[in-house]
Amino acid sequence: MYYLGIDIGSLSCDAVIIDKHENILAASVVPTGAKNKESIARVTDDVLRSAGISKSDIHGIISTGYGRDRVEDRLGAVTEITCHARGIKALIPNTKLLIDIGGQDSKSILLGQDGKVIDFAMNDKCAAGTGRFLEAMARALQVDIDDMANLDTGANGTLTISSMCTVFAESEVVSLIANATPVNEIVRGLNRSIASRTVSLMKRIAPDPLGMVVAMSGGVARNSGVVRAIGDLLGSKVFVPDSPDTVGALGAALIAKEKSNGRR
Repeated sequence: MYYLGIDIGSLSCDAVIIDKHENILAASVVPTGAKNKESIARVTDDVLRSAGISKSDIHGIISTGYGRDRVEDRLGAVTEITCHARGIKALIPNTKLLIDIGGQDSKSILLGQDGKVIDFAMNDKCAAGTGRFLEAMARALQVDIDDMANLDTGANGTLTISSMCTVFAESEVVSLIANATPVNEIVRGLNRSIASRTVSLMKRIAPDPLGMVVAMSGGVARNSGVVRAIGDLLGSKVFVPDSPDTVGALGAALIAKEKSNGRR
């Protein structure tokens, strides 16, 4: 028996297939694009082909993310907070505090010993510090978004981007470029600003996070510069799974298994 989790976010559509032993058989990430139904079909085809099975072999599907109601033949739709908590607990069992930064929002999630969500804080009112924000900054710097992870190498200044509004921050970056500020110092400043905002969000649910096992999921977790900046500000290591962008889809697949077994 196989179980499928699909996470439809603003920037990417992710899918994971697990077997009855909760082993990950296949995972895929594709751009969401303007037509999320097509992205859902594409990512589903990708993981089925990679796993070497057909859709009829899938015993249960759970969807999550902004487009979760667009998935057909699902057992149900579950919030991203629950799915990311379930997924990270399977990958990094000791996680107490989870940072999830996606395409257009960021969340801090406090977990109990059983992996259940105790509390959470969410910023979904603006794109500050999210994937969209970083895309805009990459455009302003005229660099590839994937290259930003290491562009702060060698920077040691205290520059901080004062505005986290995407439009104003982009203008600030353009001004810094015009003043011949080194790119690595600008990127370090961006990372420090994102870290400051993220840690403030964390402290709304965990006023003293020092000593907690902190993990990070979502596409921005692939940006090692941001992860380092958050760790520096916390004074502790931030753990990142090998595939941070599919944590929510994994959690959805695990919940699909649980719900499917409950139907018998």
